Amino acid sequence: MILAVDMGNTNIVLGCIDKGKTVFTERLSTDLSKTEFEYSMSIKGAFDLYKIKPGDIEGAIISSVVPPLTGYIKGAIRKISSKDAMIVGPGIKTGLNIKTDDPKGVGADLIVASVAALARYGAPVIMVDMGTATTLAAIDKDGNYLGGSIMPGLRSSLEALVSTTSQLPRISLIAPKKPIGRNTVDGMGSGIVLGNAAMIDGMLDRFEEELGYPATVVATGGLANLVIPQCKRDIIIDDDLLLEGLEIIYNKNR
Repeated sequence: MILAVDMGNTNIVLGCIDKGKTVFTERLSTDLSKTEFEYSMSIKGAFDLYKIKPGDIEGAIISSVVPPLTGYIKGAIRKISSKDAMIVGPGIKTGLNIKTDDPKGVGADLIVASVAALARYGAPVIMVDMGTATTLAAIDKDGNYLGGSIMPGLRSSLEALVSTTSQLPRISLIAPKKPIGRNTVDGMGSGIVLGNAAMIDGMLDRFEEELGYPATVVATGGLANLVIPQCKRDIIIDDDLLLEGLEIIYNKNR
């Protein structure tokens, strides 16, 4: 069994995977003020909840877009399991052929999602990852990672909206019943949720226009289950995509 950790700017997703089967997944808040000890207690709490013994962990792997916390999480895993976690980055074999201007600049999360999507759904495939940012990444019919687009995520958009206006309230992120809001709250919900769904639909059309052929589309991330059902495109939701990718990369480097 391996421990896989995907560290984003808002949440840290961790889970145990045993021979391709996800045993559990949990989310922790990404908090720069937490210490290595506090993160170790959070991880140990997840282990205790799912009755995982530290001795059950044969290895660990981390994908991170928050460099200041990477060492803390690696240290926390070492405290609990005595294992030295792999870090997705330079020197790690992924099997992904990256055709961007600067392959070293591609985020670890995008690489991990692409590895999983390519393995599970084949090429061509477009990944949609909905977290602090909403990212789209394209793999062509030959299996090459071409690049993608980066857009503000729902919470980032909402925070920007309410912090720069004097009368718009903070709202809960829920799917509106209708696109035409009859009040301020419904109008904001329509704009944030349905607006993002329409943006994803439109960007996918443009991606496929540039590729010259249709592609399988798979979405993941904490907000995918809210927005993707509002899209008009046929999009597969795969909540475990990043953990699956981490397991694949771990096995390539074990």
